[in-house]
Amino acid sequence: MTMPTPASPSAANPGRRPRRGRTAAITLVMAIAAGLLGGCAGRAPPPEWAQNAHGAAARASEAYLSGEDRIAAQEWRRARDEVARTARPDLLARVVLLECAVRVASLAQVGCPDFEPLRSGADAAERAYAQYLEGRAMAAGAGGADLLPPAQRAVQAGGSAALAGVDDPLARLVAAAVLYARGDASPEVARRAIEAASERGWRRPLMAWLLRSVEQAEQRGDAAQMEVLRQRLKVLRGSGS
Repeated sequence: MTMPTPASPSAANPGRRPRRGRTAAITLVMAIAAGLLGGCAGRAPPPEWAQNAHGAAARASEAYLSGEDRIAAQEWRRARDEVARTARPDLLARVVLLECAVRVASLAQVGCPDFEPLRSGADAAERAYAQYLEGRAMAAGAGGADLLPPAQRAVQAGGSAALAGVDDPLARLVAAAVLYARGDASPEVARRAIEAASERGWRRPLMAWLLRSVEQAEQRGDAAQMEVLRQRLKVLRGSGS
């Protein structure tokens, strides 16, 4: 298109503005946009509500991942309101699933509770993605895993080994979080997630994954790795001052 206890609220920094230029690179948002715009491309300009919903969802995703809670809440509300103008639960479900995905990517939740009231009006692809975000096993074939976006389908089939082939940072974070929810807490999964969040400067998931990795290193008795991770946390916490 979605984990255990969220990162510390101190990771958020409401005083900073989200980095708008990055939103266009978020493949997941673009996939939502494609679903919203439908067959409009090439025939007529997209309707105003679709353009507004796409822009709001992109800004909301970037703001949430950057720790900008107030802006994220405003933009998610705007995205939902714009899509609600169509009276189509399937389109609203896509926006809801995107919001859940960025939360799952940040280890802030498992699954998508807000999807449940929309389930009966959602398409099979939306239901499949909601199941994926819950970390539940999925059957292969046209009615199950094949309905997932390509990156998530690859990880669904190949497990943690497929994470290296997921280029989009948000898609990789979502996949890593789902693997973690399924019990794959390997250092490699966390490392791939940390790389993705660090590359984009997304403070919220980076903080969450670093904290989780410190816990894992402590459990393994890996003092050297703990020190490396704590140094990174110190730098990250300083960036929000």
